[in-house]
Amino acid sequence: MDYWNLLQWPAMVATLGSTWLVASTRKSLRMVGFCTFLASNALWITWGFHDRAWALVALQFGLVALNVRGVTKNETSARPF
Repeated sequence: MDYWNLLQWPAMVATLGSTWLVASTRKSLRMVGFCTFLASNALWITWGFHDRAWALVALQFGLVALNVRGVTKNETSARPF
């Protein structure tokens, strides 16, 4: 069995969970969501390098940039949630 392929499952779960959390009205939960997104990006990048899925790797690097932007926007959010 190729254990590298098992990385897809926690990456998928982390991506779904982080999507749920980022949609929260609470600032703290959104921050957890963005951090979870970054963890899922790392998992997908690791799997993508192993599988030579270069488009997926490029996508994940783009999503890392967007998630970092989300973290900074969340930190400066004027909403008290």
